[in-house]
Amino acid sequence: MAPDAAAALAVRQKVQQFLNAACTGNLDLLKKLAGQLDEGNDLARTVADIKDANKRGALHFAAREGKTEVCKYLLEELKLDVDAKDEEGEAALIHAVRQGHTATAKYLLECGASPALPSDSGATALHHAAGIGEIELLRLLLSKGVDVDSQSDAGTPLMWAAGLEQQDSVKVLLEHHANPNAETDDSITPLASAVAAGSLACLELLIQAGAKVNIDVGGATPLHIAAHNGSLEIINCLLKAGADPNSTEENGLKPIQVAAVRGHRGAIEILFPWTSKVPAIPDWTVDGIIECMESESSKQLEESRNEIKVNTPKEAALAKQDLPEVAPEAKKKALEAKSRGDDAFKRKDYNIAVDAYTQAIDLDPTDATLFSNRSLCWIRLGQAEHALDDAKACRTLRPDWAKACYREGAALRLLQRFDEAANSFYEAVKLDPENKEIVNAFREAVEAGRKFHGTDKKES
Repeated sequence: MAPDAAAALAVRQKVQQFLNAACTGNLDLLKKLAGQLDEGNDLARTVADIKDANKRGALHFAAREGKTEVCKYLLEELKLDVDAKDEEGEAALIHAVRQGHTATAKYLLECGASPALPSDSGATALHHAAGIGEIELLRLLLSKGVDVDSQSDAGTPLMWAAGLEQQDSVKVLLEHHANPNAETDDSITPLASAVAAGSLACLELLIQAGAKVNIDVGGATPLHIAAHNGSLEIINCLLKAGADPNSTEENGLKPIQVAAVRGHRGAIEILFPWTSKVPAIPDWTVDGIIECMESESSKQLEESRNEIKVNTPKEAALAKQDLPEVAPEAKKKALEAKSRGDDAFKRKDYNIAVDAYTQAIDLDPTDATLFSNRSLCWIRLGQAEHALDDAKACRTLRPDWAKACYREGAALRLLQRFDEAANSFYEAVKLDPENKEIVNAFREAVEAGRKFHGTDKKES
């Protein structure tokens, strides 16, 4: 390795050790490494500039892990900016609150952290406190004058609380006059979030507060969502609150038909006395509805199967491997957990997304997309080793999936193993040569490898 490259590698290793010291709360080591990296120049500026691939500095990591003493050193002695943002636009306060570190969050607020500072997605510390059910933090932030109805890409704090089944958070937010009918751009409301999450307690609180039950949520109503999920108590609650059992979703189906498609007999039996006869179903009985809708579903399933083709001999062989059998109920629960993970990822709450995908993987370890999704979350969190482990598991399950190769390459690139990253990206290019993102990633990895090894300079 060229001397310059070796020196650069040593610096990168010290930077990683420095950030790890912030995570573990090893203040003595952190100070020692800071001095070595600064070399007598401007310590505060040097420390402020030390960041990971996601632009997270020592203050972000210390706050995330609840290391208040490290935060004190960084803020009181080095005078760092308490509201400095990372690549996602998140300041230290959000990192502390998301992990439920009340003492650290209080300290950051005492140091002047802006309680209402949003991330790039619009989420504030209040959203995260509501989502994890940290009531002390929730009340503290509200006492600072944070807008109870502040909107993020994934809705208001009340929407987060309802969607994450945080009954106490819902109660506190409603006490502070949160709008129970606030909507996202795609018409999701707190009530719809509670129904989707299967939270009867949150649903009842929202209805008492005046939440509307007959709303259009992406072409369906909350009753359709409950029927799809087979949530019997929630169906009963919605019906008693005035939900229309004869409303139709975008495909023209009533809630009872949606329940029949999903095989939820209990839901059908509840909805049957409330629902007007559907002319297309000749035998208007519970069994007749089930038989008719199962027949329709079978036709659609057969059409879908005819469109699916095994792409390669490798995939065909993989399909015959002795993978563990996953029970239908486990698959269903895995999909529900995956949905929670997808929602958390959309609002850039990667730690919660990791937890949800982990639950899904425990239920269904045969689904490669779960490992792919969790790998991406680890990358966003800067946890390259975890990202690589999940990418490898994904490739084992689906060796001829371009995205699996791409995930592996992304993790290796974050680890600065550029040659291996280039190889993984090249495998992805061979599988999906028209994908410009993959092609560009391959080229960038090759170029980064050249620079890393010092071979990008022409010989004199």
